[in-house]
Amino acid sequence: MSRLAGFVVSYLFGCHAAAPDSVPFGSASGEDSPSSTTSPTTTSSTTLTTSSSSSTGDAATSTSTSTSEAVANSSSGGVQPDFGDVAPAGCHGKIDIIFAISTEWWMKDYQTRLIAAFPEFAQALQDELGAYDLHILVTDSSYTWSMDDCALCQDPADCDPSGAPDLCGANIDECDYTMGSGETFASEAGSSGRRCKLVGGHRYITSEEPDLAGAFECLARVGYGSATPQAFDSILAALDHSLIETDVNLNGPGGCNEGFLRDDALLLLVIIQNSYEWTSLGGPYQWRKALYAVKGGDEDAVVALAITADNDISPNLCAPDSPPGNPNRMRIFMEDYLKHGNMASICAPAYGSFFRDVAAQLAPLCDQFIPD
Repeated sequence: MSRLAGFVVSYLFGCHAAAPDSVPFGSASGEDSPSSTTSPTTTSSTTLTTSSSSSTGDAATSTSTSTSEAVANSSSGGVQPDFGDVAPAGCHGKIDIIFAISTEWWMKDYQTRLIAAFPEFAQALQDELGAYDLHILVTDSSYTWSMDDCALCQDPADCDPSGAPDLCGANIDECDYTMGSGETFASEAGSSGRRCKLVGGHRYITSEEPDLAGAFECLARVGYGSATPQAFDSILAALDHSLIETDVNLNGPGGCNEGFLRDDALLLLVIIQNSYEWTSLGGPYQWRKALYAVKGGDEDAVVALAITADNDISPNLCAPDSPPGNPNRMRIFMEDYLKHGNMASICAPAYGSFFRDVAAQLAPLCDQFIPD
């Protein structure tokens, strides 16, 4: 029986399967730092936790989105509803993905693990979704561009190895300085050190890219030794839902990310940073509200994975001999505020299994998706 047929049968007979409480995974979180007053849910460092509740700490503003049931009544009793207008259209393999990658100094080893896991992620998406249609945008969460050492230049066509900092003769545009724009020219130590040239001239990868893994490596090698991560500031800016008022429209005509965000695609966020989330504006409730607003309030259209330090829980992989640190707002958001939020340990030796499990979550959500 096809997934769509299964949905219709389950709908007719009122059978709604409950989502599993957890999926095998590696967990995570970061350094001691200012945090939310909400306590995180304790999670094993060897399991990825998927939140199945959309409840928030603010009961007055907490909402739960449910599928409306089409029921027609008449004097002779219930009449079978016509499902022709309400059957899910599905996402048809369309996934818009944002990778928010920290450029902190201690990301040197972890960026390499992320890049190594990407081919496994692409294969998992193919296994789960069949033909997929991806948009992949990478942001390093900063407002600045500078190449402090021109020797970092990897291609004389893009910059001058014998030039003078801080531009080193590079051709930089306004988008390179704009928070939330797709990163296509990383300039830090350990970065690609050149302009990543993508099919279509976009600042994000599409499925038309002939070398998907190669293009991702160029974008994701953002380097280290720079800005403190502002993951949610950058993500919300990339989606034109910043918590501060702005007249910038990155996804609109002429915008830095023009065409990235699609109404008929699921949204996947991947955040990787080896520190607590304490610099982004707002907090878990505001992030949740803004992200769901992007998808018309559909809580099943947003999935997120944070690969981060896990020393806020016990046991953990990052500091196994130390007691748990302060609560991490990232964990609070993923586990208590986002319906499909996942945490994973940045200290795990490999990240492929994290992406396989997220890909498995995307398949049923894609089948039931109804574009706004």
